Amino acid sequence: MTVQAVLLVTAVVWAVSLIRSVRMRALVYSLPLPMTLALVSTGHRVQGAQLLGVLGLNLFFVIVAVTHHRLRWPILIADAAGIIGYVALSAGLLAVPVPFWPALAGTVALWTVTMLLLRRQHPAPTVPPPSAGPPSSIVPPLPTVASSTVPPSLPSPSSIGPALPAVRPARAGPPVGEVGPRTRLPASVKLLVILLGATLTGLLGELLRAMVVTFPYAGVLVAIESRRDLVAFTRHFARNSLALVGFLAAYHRWQDTSTAAALAAGWVTFAVLAAALHATVASGGAGRRAALPAAS
Repeated sequence: MTVQAVLLVTAVVWAVSLIRSVRMRALVYSLPLPMTLALVSTGHRVQGAQLLGVLGLNLFFVIVAVTHHRLRWPILIADAAGIIGYVALSAGLLAVPVPFWPALAGTVALWTVTMLLLRRQHPAPTVPPPSAGPPSSIVPPLPTVASSTVPPSLPSPSSIGPALPAVRPARAGPPVGEVGPRTRLPASVKLLVILLGATLTGLLGELLRAMVVTFPYAGVLVAIESRRDLVAFTRHFARNSLALVGFLAAYHRWQDTSTAAALAAGWVTFAVLAAALHATVASGGAGRRAALPAAS
């Protein structure tokens, strides 16, 4: 792995660590920057195996999310399990020829089914029917109490005994199953850790031959940075994966012409699909927010 690749992966992970929005984090990570550098530096051609490599990226995050959140594995061990899953899939893809167009059709079909399943798991809130009348007509008025039935006033606490010391309310601790606020590393130490992690993942990615194009260079460290929101991050990245598939498909179409033309076509296709996906998610979120006041 070249020095430029290590610095690029470090920059991507650093940018993701500074973004609060999970959706924007997934979008920044989805940028095909490592893919572009791998295609330029290695000279590998895009075939059907690389399209299925995008599925391997999603498999990596699914394994990490399940093992870390469901099985309560430490994040480093969950990361290692995700890498093993990606390497195993890559070994199977490299062992057999994968035709490009059937792989493209299968990848798009699987993406569509996944989006439908995610939509069923997270449906938009429905607006409840309005009540029969105003609240005043539902709640009966309180009965009036005659003045003769009012008990005499109680003596003041000072006449009974010494005043009790004021008790301060206890601070609410973290919810059950969650840890307290995490300690942040200094920026220089964090940058050094990211740089070393990028170097190690780069060395591992070089062992995968053509599957180096879709290897999760930054994903190993992004999973650690997003471990608290890893389930939501995985869901957003799965949606953005269609743009990565479009990038590889456009590159495959123009790679026999020139590398520059193939990269230009790939980035344009990625930008169009990413903008369409982002607009769809934004419009769906606006519709849900508009339905919430009516529901309340």
